[in-house]
Amino acid sequence: MNKKQIIIAAGAGLLSFGVTFAAAFMLLGPAPPPPEPAASQQTETPEQPTVESTAVFPADMQITERRETKKGLSEKRLNSLVYEVREKINDYQGKVRGLEVREARLQMTQETLKNDIDELNGIRVELATLVVNLKEQRKLLLETRTQIEESEKANLASIAATYDKMDPASASKIIRNMCASQVETGRVRGGAMDDAVKILFYMTERTKAKLLAELVATEPKLTAVLCQRLKEIVEQK
Repeated sequence: MNKKQIIIAAGAGLLSFGVTFAAAFMLLGPAPPPPEPAASQQTETPEQPTVESTAVFPADMQITERRETKKGLSEKRLNSLVYEVREKINDYQGKVRGLEVREARLQMTQETLKNDIDELNGIRVELATLVVNLKEQRKLLLETRTQIEESEKANLASIAATYDKMDPASASKIIRNMCASQVETGRVRGGAMDDAVKILFYMTERTKAKLLAELVATEPKLTAVLCQRLKEIVEQK
């Protein structure tokens, strides 16, 4: 084969390859693009669920809204409960403080009352002692008093009138002799001593003074006893 035939054959082969390539391109279309990097694939991967979720979006949205609503209500309710609990705690603490203050005041009142009771008890004891002493003094006073009976008033007044008419010196001697025995023994009550005091009680003040003046010169002790006994005479009515 000569050189010219080789060139013709090569051209015919190239032409046949070009026709075949053109026919294949027209039938199969353009070749697909080369695959993108892994990052592109990861970005595009979630797009498939998005297409699927688009079909159920309204139901899911309602469920999500209900959940969000319930969550919001739960949070509000929780906040409300927390607020109520805090209010009750504050109220309880306020009551506790009030009770503590009241307890402290009651304690002070009890202590004050206790002190008052102790003081009143002391006063009561003092009053009881005073009453006992007064009763004893009254009893002693009653025992020391010289009572003039109603029945003897007339006789004593008559005797006293007789002494008023006598000379003070003579009347004093009679009184001294009446009380001499009792003065010697130291018995100043009862017997003739009471009679002498009763007579002096009914005598006039002027005569009585003169008689005691005469008596004090010789019997000062007897005169003092008679003067003391005159204060103790009581008339029964």
